[in-house]
Amino acid sequence: MKREDFLRHVGWTGAGLLWTVSSAGTLRAIASAAETGPLTFVQISDSHIGFHQAPNEDVTATLQKAIDAINALPVQPTFVMHTGDVSHLSKPDQFDTAKQLLGTLKAPFLTIPGEHDMLGDEGKGYLAAFQPRDRKDPWWSWDQSGVHFIALVNVFNFEKNGLLGREQIDWLAKDVASVKRSTPVVVFGHVPLYTVSREWGWFTEDGAEALALLNKFDSITVLNGHIHQVMEHVEGKTHFYTARSTGYPQPAPGTADAPGPLKVPPDRLLSTIGYRTISLDVHARTANVRDLAFA
Repeated sequence: MKREDFLRHVGWTGAGLLWTVSSAGTLRAIASAAETGPLTFVQISDSHIGFHQAPNEDVTATLQKAIDAINALPVQPTFVMHTGDVSHLSKPDQFDTAKQLLGTLKAPFLTIPGEHDMLGDEGKGYLAAFQPRDRKDPWWSWDQSGVHFIALVNVFNFEKNGLLGREQIDWLAKDVASVKRSTPVVVFGHVPLYTVSREWGWFTEDGAEALALLNKFDSITVLNGHIHQVMEHVEGKTHFYTARSTGYPQPAPGTADAPGPLKVPPDRLLSTIGYRTISLDVHARTANVRDLAFA
């Protein structure tokens, strides 16, 4: 298993409580960070259940491969976050398959939608499958081990690339208003909040407005999917990390006529897809972001 390790120092502060997240999205305090050590979670993305073309005609098998690898970790993550495009065409059977597979994770799992999860019904099928009944909106936040986590949804308009919308921007402003500046913030989204490629639509139209609201914090980490490849980008205090897909790779910006599945030889596929672990060490004040390919 190949690993691309990124280690950076950030100002993690406060011991706080560790929480467990149920599959229904309920948080429950379990112990202090001082007692349990670093908080580790996993990001997976872009499984595209229902896709069955080159370079991967069995995306269900590769999602299962990710789940098996996560379940085999010597220390189970506190949670697993899937950052969108769970399905390929928003079909009920695709959501059912994905939910059954993700339900076999030993760790609790959370999801946000990608644009492929919103096709045809504005996300109603996705929300019925994955949103907890007690959660009003598909976006939310929580506090854990001295870190403020924010899960955003920026795929409301397929024709407008990434888009958060006025309602969500206003919610974000209220959400972060009372959070202390010294609190590290981790943001999940599907489409990148910064501009990776305007030509290919790899940006969030109102992302700059959201980032301006986060700019008061000393440390911001943004984790997204959508572009099916590992990229790292820094703007001031904000560190952006895009993730591999569990399904198939896409070309790097400018290396093809358009985005889409990148055909690779069968023996290379597993080296282009995978998952990511993130370990937040409060005492050492470090975030260890590791991208792991399947081969």
